[in-house]
Amino acid sequence: MHVQDSRWSSAVASGATMSAASGGRPDGPRTTPLRVDAQRNLEHVLRAAREVFGELGYGAPMEDVARRARVGVGTVYRRFPSKDVLVRRIAEEETSRLTEQARAALGQEDEPWSALSRFLRTSVASGAGRLLPPQVLRVGVAEERGLPEHARLPQQRTQPAGELRLVPEERVEDDGGAAELLDVVGQLVERARAAGELRADVSVSDVLLVIATAAPSLPDAAQQAAASARLLDILLEGLRSRPS
Repeated sequence: MHVQDSRWSSAVASGATMSAASGGRPDGPRTTPLRVDAQRNLEHVLRAAREVFGELGYGAPMEDVARRARVGVGTVYRRFPSKDVLVRRIAEEETSRLTEQARAALGQEDEPWSALSRFLRTSVASGAGRLLPPQVLRVGVAEERGLPEHARLPQQRTQPAGELRLVPEERVEDDGGAAELLDVVGQLVERARAAGELRADVSVSDVLLVIATAAPSLPDAAQQAAASARLLDILLEGLRSRPS
């Protein structure tokens, strides 16, 4: 799992000061369309960023993204004036993709367990778990007890010792669609739990951890797909409720 929160908060400030001429964000709506070569470069950069951050985490340097995109680093910075802006763009897109996958599972599967397992299989296969933003996935030391399960998510910072502290959703800034993702996944979790098919102690945070950990980054695509499928089968067995 490679999610990192380094310098994440500065992305919010960066977004607030972007030029109005570009629609409030460097990669936002423009008054004139991009030239064909500029549009192609942007697509290459975004694809490369997803690959590099998915493999190395959000701490990977912009130079690695430029190399993977086969463009100069100056080209990357012309579209994204800071690394934080690029990270935010990728994380928002992946969060939105996960939300849509969760909605599709809710709308197209009548059985609660089938809906939850479909969402997990789709999201893991897409690799989006490697790009979950830090405000969705956090780890800390346990100090609080008795929080409702549906309102919990882990806090992504590893402490020297201790248990996981699950933080109420309302404490997490709704940044990049994170709250919307948590809400839709929460519906999947509640349905499966109410049907008696999901362990009572499983929370939204656990489901997101499954997405993150069941998407390893391996050099061979076939090995990666096989490893992800095998690991997810094991994790799904651990999530499912068993008759006492």
